Amino acid sequence: MLALCALFTFGLLAWNNPMPVGSPGFWLIAQRRATAVIVMAVVAIAQAIATVTFQTVTNNRIVTPSIMGFEALYMVIQTSVVFFLGAAGLAAFSGTWQFVTQVGLMIALSLVLYGWLLTGRFANIQVMLLVGIIIGGGLGSLSTFMRRLLTPSEFDVLTARMFGSVTNAKTEYLGLAIALVVAASIAIVARAKVLNVVSLGADLANNLGIHHRRCSIYFLTMVSVLMAVSTALVGPMTFLGFLVATLAYQLADTYDHRAVLPMAATCGFLVLTSAYFVMNHIFYAQGVVSIIIELVGGSVFLFVLLRKGKL
Repeated sequence: MLALCALFTFGLLAWNNPMPVGSPGFWLIAQRRATAVIVMAVVAIAQAIATVTFQTVTNNRIVTPSIMGFEALYMVIQTSVVFFLGAAGLAAFSGTWQFVTQVGLMIALSLVLYGWLLTGRFANIQVMLLVGIIIGGGLGSLSTFMRRLLTPSEFDVLTARMFGSVTNAKTEYLGLAIALVVAASIAIVARAKVLNVVSLGADLANNLGIHHRRCSIYFLTMVSVLMAVSTALVGPMTFLGFLVATLAYQLADTYDHRAVLPMAATCGFLVLTSAYFVMNHIFYAQGVVSIIIELVGGSVFLFVLLRKGKL
C-alpha cells in the first residue's frame, strides 16, 4: 500500500509535466503540484483519524464526525458571506483570518455540545449525536434558504465552495493547518492504548481505571480540531472518512488502534492520490473528483448499513 501511495504521488508530481525532466521549469511545476499533494496528505490524516476515533468513542461504525454539524456550519458561513456581502465579499473572505475564523467557530460549536451534553449526571453520547443531527439539519435548512435568494451569478460563485477540493486550500495558511493536524493526531495516536480501553464501553473502561467520560471528551475535542481544519481547508467531504475507516477495519484486521489509525491514514492518502491522478491525467476531469469520492463513499455506507450481520 505504501508503494502504491509513492507511485501515485510520483505520478501527480511528474506525469504530463510539459517541461524537460531536471529543468528549472520542471521543478517549478512539480513544486506547485507538491502543494496539492501535501493538502491531500493533511486531509487524509485528519479525516481518517477523526472518523476512526469518533466511531470508537460513540461505539458505532456507521456514524461520522460530520454528524456534529461541521460541514453544515461551513456551508452557512460561506452562504452568509455571499448573501450579505455578495460575490466580492466571498472573494475578500480569504486568507489566514478567514481560515482561523471558520476553524474557531466549528470547534466552538463542538465544545458547546460536549460541555452541555457530556457533562453532568445525565451525560449521554447518544443524545449528543441526536442534537448534533438536529443542529446540522437546521443549519443546512438555513443555508438552503439563503441560497434560494441569491442571484444566479452569486450562486455560481458559491457552488465552487460547496464541494471539497484541494484547489480550495491556500498556501498562506497551509502551515497552520499542518501544525494543528499534526498536534491533534499525535494527541490521539499517543493515547491509542487508552482509546482501545474506551472502545470496550463505559463500564469496563471505568473498571479498568480509565475515566471514560473524561477520555471521551478529550478524544472528541481532538476530533473537532481535525474535522474543523479539514473542512475549513478544502471544504466538505462527507463520506471520505467513512470510506477509509471501513477499508482500514478490513485491512488491519485488529481492534488495536495502534494499527488501525495508521492504516486509515494510509488508506485515505491512497484514495485521494489515486482519485486525483486518475481523474486528472486519464479522464481530464479534476472537478468531479470529490463527487466521485462521495458517490463511492455513499455507496459503501449504504452497503454497510443494509448488509446483514455485524457492522
